[in-house]
Amino acid sequence: QVQLVESGGGLVQPGGSLRLSCVASGDIVSINAMGWYRQAPGKQRELVARITSAGSINYADSREGRFTISRDNAKNTVYLQLNSLKPEDTAVYYCSYTDAHGRGSWGQGTQVTVSS
Repeated sequence: QVQLVESGGGLVQPGGSLRLSCVASGDIVSINAMGWYRQAPGKQRELVARITSAGSINYADSREGRFTISRDNAKNTVYLQLNSLKPEDTAVYYCSYTDAHGRGSWGQGTQVTVSS
């Protein structure tokens, strides 16, 4: 079992930046990939970015080059750098993991609100 704890969300003005963090604990050797998803009010949860244990990265097209996923293996942490934020980026951002069998879980989420 892996536990995920997100942090770093908050209120930011349009054009601003945030860095989200996701710390994994527990059976971390089972992690095959970690990802960031987001869910805006009234919308389905969608992929933002994903990074595998081998370092392969994929992004949703909607990121438009503004978001960057990275990881620090020594800290068991995955980051999501959010730049040039827009009001439409407002959502709860969730961290997730999957193991080699496709099983996984979610963190509790962190709210990102982009508003002037």
